[in-house]
Amino acid sequence: MDLQMPPAHPFDDDKLKEECGIFGVIGVTDASNFVALGLHALQHRGQEAGGIVSHDAEHGFNSARRFGYVRDNFTSQSLMQTLPGPLAIGHVRYSTAGSKGAQIRDVQPFFGEFSMGGAAIAHNGNITNADALRRELIERGSIFQSSSDSECIIHLMARSLQRNIPERMEDALRRVEGAFSVVAMTRSKLIGVRDPLGVRPLVLGKVADGWVLSSETCALDIIGAEYVREIEPGEMVVISAEHGVESLRPFRPQKSRFCIFEHVYFSRPDSIIGNRSVYETRRQIGVELAREAPVDADLVCPVPDSGTPAAIGFAHESGIPYGMGIVRNQYMGRTFIEPTEQIRNMGVRLKLNVNRALIKGKRVILVDDSVVRGTTSRKIKEMILDAGAAEVHFRIASPPTAWPCFYGVDTPQREKLLAATMTEEQMRDHLQVDSLRFVSLDGLYRAVGEVEGRNPKQPQYCDACFSGDYPVEPSDQIKKGFKLKTAAE
Repeated sequence: MDLQMPPAHPFDDDKLKEECGIFGVIGVTDASNFVALGLHALQHRGQEAGGIVSHDAEHGFNSARRFGYVRDNFTSQSLMQTLPGPLAIGHVRYSTAGSKGAQIRDVQPFFGEFSMGGAAIAHNGNITNADALRRELIERGSIFQSSSDSECIIHLMARSLQRNIPERMEDALRRVEGAFSVVAMTRSKLIGVRDPLGVRPLVLGKVADGWVLSSETCALDIIGAEYVREIEPGEMVVISAEHGVESLRPFRPQKSRFCIFEHVYFSRPDSIIGNRSVYETRRQIGVELAREAPVDADLVCPVPDSGTPAAIGFAHESGIPYGMGIVRNQYMGRTFIEPTEQIRNMGVRLKLNVNRALIKGKRVILVDDSVVRGTTSRKIKEMILDAGAAEVHFRIASPPTAWPCFYGVDTPQREKLLAATMTEEQMRDHLQVDSLRFVSLDGLYRAVGEVEGRNPKQPQYCDACFSGDYPVEPSDQIKKGFKLKTAAE
C-alpha cells in the first residue's frame, strides 16, 4: 500500500512553489552523504519528499525514498549505510504534475533496468507533452509505476534502440517538450542535461577528486565544492572516472529562456545565477521599485524572508529607514498543530508576528516578492493595521502574476490568480491598502542586468507567468481547454 503524505500546512498556500531540486556526486567516498548535504541546502526547492540512489561495485544500486524533510530522514547512520558507493544522485520534491495526494511511488529518483545495465534519473521541471507521451507509451505496452511525468523519460529510454544509456537518454529527451534539468547515473557515470531553452538551472562543481551536479551553487558550498560553471542550455555532460567531464550537444541550438522567477524568489539568495549574486539582483529589484513607485512613508518593512533583499534596496534608494516590522517564527513545522477552525482563523500569525513598538503610528511600506491569490497579503495588512500603523503601502518585487507556469512551478489555475482578473487598482481595493505597486517587467529585466529592459520580440528570459508568452507551447494544457494569450491581451 502506498504511504500518504501528511497535508501541507494551511498557511503556506499563497506562494508559488518550485517543483524540486536535484543533486549528484561522483568520485568520492560515501557519495550519498554528500548528496544528503546537498539536498539539505536545496530543501527550499521542495519540502514534500526526497530520495537518494547510490551505486557501488559490491552492492549494485541502492535507493531510499522518504516523505518529509531531508534532516528528518537522511541523517541517520543506519539509513545512510544502506547507500554505499562513490556515485549517487538525489532529489527533493514538491509535486506539480502528478498526484496531489502524494504517494511514495512518485518520489524520485526513478530507476530502470536496461539490457546494458541500470540507470536512475532525477528531473527538475515539467514535461508539457507528458499526457500525449504517456498515452502513446501505454498503447505500446509500457506499464507506469507512478503518476509523475518524469517517468516518461525512463520508458522512452527503455524503448530506444541506441547502444548505451547516455545515447538512449539523448534519444528520449528529444521527444520531450517543456522544461527539464536532469541528473542521472549509470553504474559508472554521472550525467547532467538541460533542455535547449535552459529554463531550469543546473551547475557543475568540483570536490576533491570528484564532480558535482546541482540545481544551485548554494548546495556546492555546503560540501566545500568549487563552482566550475553552469551546464549550458541544450548541453549534456557525461562524467566518469576514466574520461572526466565530456560535453555533448544533443539538441538544436536555441536562444536561452531561463526562468526569471529564479532570480525573484525560487533560488536561495546566497546562490549565483549567470555569474550574478541572487541577493544582489533582489536588492536591485528593490532599487528599481523605489525609482518606479516612490511613496511618502516612515518605514520600509520586508515580508520575511523572501522580501528582505528587495526591501533593503528600496530603503537605500528611497532614503526611508529600513526596519524589521515583521518577525518570522523560524520553528513552526508543517505539522506544528492540528489545523482546527480556531487555529485556521489565526491565519499567518503562527508564522509571522508584528513588531508593534516599531510599527505603531508609522506609514509603512511592505515589500514582498509576489502576490498570487492575495489571501496572505490581506492578512498581513490587517496585522500591520492592528499594530497601530497609520498607513500600509505594498510594493511587490515582481510584476503581476497573471498566467500559470507549466514548466515546473506549482501555480494555481489562471482564474485563481488575482492579477488575471483584476487591474492593479482593483487589486489595491481588494487588498484594502493605501497603495499597491508592482515592479514593471522592464524594471525586473534591468535588475537582472538587461540594461535596455525586455525585448518584446525576443524575450531574454522565460517570463510567461507575467507576460503570457510561453516559450514552449503547453500542448497538454491546451488540449484540456487552456487558452493562450490573445493579441488583445
